[in-house]
Amino acid sequence: MSPGADAALLGEVQQFVFREARLQDEHDYAAWEALWTDDGVYWIPANADDIDPEKEMSIVYDNRSRISVRVRQLSTGNRHTQAPRSRLRRIVSNIELLGEDGGDFSAGSNSLIFESNLRADTIWAARTEYRLRRHEGQLKMARKKVMLVNNHKALHTLSFLI
Repeated sequence: MSPGADAALLGEVQQFVFREARLQDEHDYAAWEALWTDDGVYWIPANADDIDPEKEMSIVYDNRSRISVRVRQLSTGNRHTQAPRSRLRRIVSNIELLGEDGGDFSAGSNSLIFESNLRADTIWAARTEYRLRRHEGQLKMARKKVMLVNNHKALHTLSFLI
């Protein structure tokens, strides 16, 4: 890929990651769900970053069907840990292209997420890796892996999209 094409793709990936963060912060679940491919996987490992999610416990390990269920559950307003909804704002940085494989693009970013709810104010820190795929001219997530810095500790209820 040429340097100009890399810069253009990086800009597109940055805008995608920023949009995804905004949709999560604003609890726009339907728009967030629309960012996924039909074979998408949403994964938040527990107790380490490079575990085998088929053999070890994860905080979240959702296939595309389970992503839809999660979004429907959050949309009902009946999630007691989200009544009222957490106020969220995230800072996303260090967005970089990590590679290309068969038309999919790998990207990574760091984030700090500030969550304020009735229980407390919490700061979540994470490294996120994306596998993005172009579908009908738009980037979509084929995989999102969120590695929480403190995933080896007991965590507060994580009842929002991270």
